Amino acid sequence: MADTRLIQGRYRLLDPIGRGGMGEVWRARDESLGRQVAVKCLKPLGPHHDQSFTRVLRERFRREARVAAALQHRGVTVVHDFGESDGVLYLVMELLDGRNLSQLLQDNEHRPLAVTDVLEIAEQVAAALAYTHQQGIVHRDLKPANIVRLADGTVKICDFGIARLGHDIGFTARLTGTGIAMGTPHYMSPEQIGGSEVDQRSDLYSLGCVLYEIATGAPPFDLDDAWAVLVGHRDTPPAPPRRHRADLPEYLEQIILDLLAKLPEQRPHDAHELTRRLLAGRTGPPYVPTVVTARPRPGPPEPTGREAGRLPSWTRDMSTGHKAAGPGPHSTPPDAAAGLSGAWTAHPAVQGERRAEHPATGARPDAVPASAPGAVSAAGPDRRRTPPPEAVEALDGRHHEALGLGRLGRWTEAGEIHREVAAARARLLGADHPDTLASRYEVAFTLSRTGRAADALREYKHVAEARIRALGPDHPDTLAARQEMAYVLGQLGRHFDAHQVYTAVLTARERTMGADHPDSLRCRHNLAFNLSRLGRLEDSYRMACQVAAARARVLGPQHPDTLVTRYEVAYALGQLGRWAEALRTYREVAEARARVLGADHIDTLAARYEIGISLGRLGRSAEALELYRDLIEDRSRVHGPHHPETLRARHGLGVNLGRLGRWEEALAESRDVCALRERVLGTGHPDTLVSRREVAVGLGWLGRWADALTEYRRVAAAREQVLGADHPDTLASRNDEAHCLEQLGRGAEAGELYRRVAVLRQQRAAGGR
Repeated sequence: MADTRLIQGRYRLLDPIGRGGMGEVWRARDESLGRQVAVKCLKPLGPHHDQSFTRVLRERFRREARVAAALQHRGVTVVHDFGESDGVLYLVMELLDGRNLSQLLQDNEHRPLAVTDVLEIAEQVAAALAYTHQQGIVHRDLKPANIVRLADGTVKICDFGIARLGHDIGFTARLTGTGIAMGTPHYMSPEQIGGSEVDQRSDLYSLGCVLYEIATGAPPFDLDDAWAVLVGHRDTPPAPPRRHRADLPEYLEQIILDLLAKLPEQRPHDAHELTRRLLAGRTGPPYVPTVVTARPRPGPPEPTGREAGRLPSWTRDMSTGHKAAGPGPHSTPPDAAAGLSGAWTAHPAVQGERRAEHPATGARPDAVPASAPGAVSAAGPDRRRTPPPEAVEALDGRHHEALGLGRLGRWTEAGEIHREVAAARARLLGADHPDTLASRYEVAFTLSRTGRAADALREYKHVAEARIRALGPDHPDTLAARQEMAYVLGQLGRHFDAHQVYTAVLTARERTMGADHPDSLRCRHNLAFNLSRLGRLEDSYRMACQVAAARARVLGPQHPDTLVTRYEVAYALGQLGRWAEALRTYREVAEARARVLGADHIDTLAARYEIGISLGRLGRSAEALELYRDLIEDRSRVHGPHHPETLRARHGLGVNLGRLGRWEEALAESRDVCALRERVLGTGHPDTLVSRREVAVGLGWLGRWADALTEYRRVAAAREQVLGADHPDTLASRNDEAHCLEQLGRGAEAGELYRRVAVLRQQRAAGGR
């Protein structure tokens, strides 16, 4: 195909970035949205295939492409579009900035990867497989070339759906001589080789082969003859990886060997079990497998005539293909780049979730952002300028460095880098270039996470207005910025304004994408949360239930997004005083997250925190105290003793010590947490102010009202500076101050302060109307 070819009048093919048995992958430009994408074109079938089979193939392609497009997980490549153009079936996917594992091994001169890298890759691939298997999807062609590690460390699996299509063509139709790959022998499970029915455990076997290779530098059966490789998978136990690499942890070796069990029932039952074992190995005592793998007796390394007869007919004349790490310069597989990696300048937005602390209750799912940190504008490059590629690449690197700091919670440092990159991109590319706007978007995000909501709002407003001019009011990137504006308006206590923006964005999303599109549902989730802040608790609860039901229908009942909304349902129940129902829902969410995401996942731990909140509200503070002690231990182990979430759990512990009347202990805990939060988060951070207020509460209960007044006033002054004089949290702090004045016998001052608070509340209510 010529580089000027236009697919469906929309996707302009620019240059090839990979070629494999099923077709070829091109870097392309989406002329409609102005973004760079990857387009995979399947090879057209030759004239010797009958028309009925071709029709079946096309229909199957469409069905599998729909399945792939419905997958929504950070560890799975995003599919944007699919179709047929001039007899060529094509799939449009996100263009990834990274290297697949085959390339990483070659970059490392075919030496094994670092143990930490192997573990990180294993955990991320296991999480992605757990999600896809739960959707009923088996990959069937998992190999190093189909696993990409992005520049920011994220690992993605590619070619879902296409792998299934290749399976159907190869094994069901039994086509030969078409040039279509049957799979790579080095990573095929015994049941695939035998032509048996496969399930998710076949993917786990293939993952075991991949992990064996990246951990040792060679696949488990590193043979040049295809028959020998196939018989090895079927009959021969692999050499323990530590024979090749002594520094490999024993528990990791055992996990890999269990994945490579010949019989599916002898492997880990599913990817969730694999994730648990990996986490247990990292954080727990020496690994002891729950399944003792029975090792088959060694078979011959090469097939005899009788052995060959036991292999299916489709394997005849099969070459070994290419493993990821092979000797010599010709070891690069022809599909090594088919994992859709390549250079880019504008990245598609990545959808994600965000949390914010509620002043009274701690961590909970707040309004969900339109896009996660790291989302970069999908609009194409500004053609008015042709900056030096090395300068653009350097700024991309700095951008990703800042994103990494954000993921570590180091928002102040991340914000400084994003501001530098935004200024440099403005000089180099132009103020309204998509990459410049993407950096300013990230600046706004870091501002919102460091308590500077008003500054964040100004940045988001600038980005939204620029995107409206460049892309139009209904473009997904424009809507993303406007949705973030609504989120920050909520942070500022301007919930009526936030409601109006959310409603407008939701109307546009439903008109352009449909009511059940994940982005539309995300916006409705935000709207449900905002309704609770407007005091419309029944409406909030009703909408949250509707969104949870829709997400369960569209994404599945165990999907993380569905669980986020069920979490919001639980919060709404609490707001309505229905704490027993809230407790039950939080527990169901926590249990589901433990199964889907793992016991130590941040979302699982967050749900456990809310269980503690509910227990406290039900007067079961002794149970809450024990829960928080366990949670502090787990948070400290997973994140460290000074992590904000560990400190949040400690805050909950202090609150419940007070409820049990243990005020000296509660005050000591609150002071310690406040000091740590001040050092880690800053003096004006909302969490720090919540802790300072708890210090004041403890002082009051101990009768030290003068000291309590000092603390209450510090909290009120800080909130007024950050949030404004009429923000509900500021007004609550002024009420605390007035109550303290009353306790000190200064009734006139208290009365004047109460009157001032009442006036501000009336003015705010009038403005909201």
